Order: sequence, then C-alpha cells, then structure tokens
Amino acid sequence: MESEFSEKTVLVENMDELIRLFGVFDENLKIIESETQAHITTDADNIHVTGDEEAVAAASAVIEKLLELIRRGETIDRGRIRYAIDLAKDGNADLILELADDVVAFTAKGKKVKCKTLGQKKYVQALKRNTVVFGIGPAGTGKTYLAVAMAVLAYKNKEVSRIILTRPAVEAGEKLGFLPGDLQNKVDPYLRPLYDALYDFMGSENFKILSERGVIEVAPLAYMRGRTLNDAYIILDEAQNCTIEQMKMFLTRFGEGSKVVVTGDITQIDLPQDRKSGLIHATHVLSEVEGIAMIRLTSRDVVRHEMVQRIVNAYEQAAQRANRDDSRRSE
Repeated sequence: MESEFSEKTVLVENMDELIRLFGVFDENLKIIESETQAHITTDADNIHVTGDEEAVAAASAVIEKLLELIRRGETIDRGRIRYAIDLAKDGNADLILELADDVVAFTAKGKKVKCKTLGQKKYVQALKRNTVVFGIGPAGTGKTYLAVAMAVLAYKNKEVSRIILTRPAVEAGEKLGFLPGDLQNKVDPYLRPLYDALYDFMGSENFKILSERGVIEVAPLAYMRGRTLNDAYIILDEAQNCTIEQMKMFLTRFGEGSKVVVTGDITQIDLPQDRKSGLIHATHVLSEVEGIAMIRLTSRDVVRHEMVQRIVNAYEQAAQRANRDDSRRSE
C-alpha cells in the first residue's frame, strides 16, 4: 500500500537562515531531498515540502530542527544533517536539539565541545558515572577525544590530581630500534594523537608546564608495569593492540581515586595472528563486572568527514560478506 501524497510548509524568518540551512549551491538541500525522498521548494518566506507522507514528515522535522539550531547560532554541516535525518526517520527528531544543548567541555580557545550523536552522549554519560569505561568503535567516533575532554575536566574540577594517557607501541621491538633519537623520540609518533587532543583542551604552554610537573604523563603502555596509579584519570588508547597479558597488567594498575578509560577499534588489530587481542578478551571477561561500562559506538557515530563513515560502512559490509562466505564453506 502506497503512502498518501502530503505537503507541509515551514516558516522562514529571514533569507540569511535560509542560505545557512541550504548551504553553498544548495548542497544541504540536496542531501535532505536525497535522504528523505521529499521534494523541497522555497519562496520568500516559506519552505514547502511535498511527497509521500513519511518522507514529508521526516524532511519537515529535520528542517524545523535545523532552523532552530541555526537560530541558536549553531553551525550546520553535512554530517550533522545526515545524523539529524537518521534521528527523524527513527522518530527521534526532538533529540536533534537535545544533543545541541549538551556541552561536554571547552577547548583552550573557548570552543564548545558537544556530543554529536546519541552514541557519543551515552559514552560521555558512562564516563561520568563509572570507574572503568570501555569505548569500542571505528575510527572517527570521538572515543579518544571525548575521553581526554573528560579527563581534563576531572582535573580542573580537582576530582583527580593527574592525567595519564598511554597506548601500546605495537612495533616497540626491533623496528622501533632503528628509529633515530632516544626512547622518548622513538615512542612519540605512537602517542601523537594523544598529545594533539591534550593541546586542544589545555593549550601547548599549559600542557608543557603540567607535563614538567608530572601532572600529565603520556607514555607507552610498557611504562605502566609495576606501578600503582592513585588519584589519576588513566586512558588506554588503541587497546585493540594490547595482548591479553598487557590488558590484565594495565587494568590492575589503578588505585584509590582513579578512573580508567579503555578505547579501541576491534576491526583494526595490528597484533601478529597468533596473539589474541586483549580488548576483545576483556569485553567477554568483564562484561558483567559491576562498575565497568562497555559502550559500543558504530559507523553512525562517526563525526569526521562523511567519507570516513562511508569507508567504515564499506569495510563492515565486506567483513559481513566474508563471514557469510566462511559459514557457507563450513556447512
């Protein structure tokens, strides 16, 4: 049974907000039409949405919410539009505005950092409520960036006295030995994404001062062995490249007053094939442990360039096809 033809008119307050909504060469308008299958036209004061009932409902809801965001001074980009459309199709259009109100932190330059997806919102809520949080998902979902934001916020609020960021240097054996410089020079390339996030929230000068005082420590995972880390916000990044032994070692390092965040992407494991990922193992072993939250982000939570989301989707589909082929061969 086909949906009935429908139409709806959305009032526009001025031409400027119409231009900001539709974007350069109407690129935003084309996305809304393409994703919802509605037809959109305008006159001086109104946006007219026509098409089948379901398409019009989704498109008009998205337009109304995006206009409200524009009136609040928010920036509209293609990623935000596509996510708003996904929410509207699921009947959650009201959450578009709710996400816009959710300020997580401020960068050193005063820019607001907000959750851009429901997955990110759930992740941040878990970071606030739990002692140990696993953030698992593909590249571009903000796993590390939001964890660093919450770590800096916890330090500024005096909830912890230091911040420790670490990640495994997978090639910390023979290949690392050929690189020039001392040990710190050799491991710094592995830690660069963590430095970048800290610079964003603290500024390079403040970061340097706090590093010299030992308040901030960015180090490879091997440095954690044999230590007890009290009153610290500890982030383990790229955890998919930990062995089971390394993961257990890390998770038994933190002491009183500490919080732990473990982030990783189980589709990007660089370990040798005979070594099982400690992250995958931990998700099975610790899933029922009280005080530990397991948050899984998906391609819908990717907030980098829209092409990143398409690439992630393509790889996920390829993996699913490969799994189906393997199942058929084993039958």
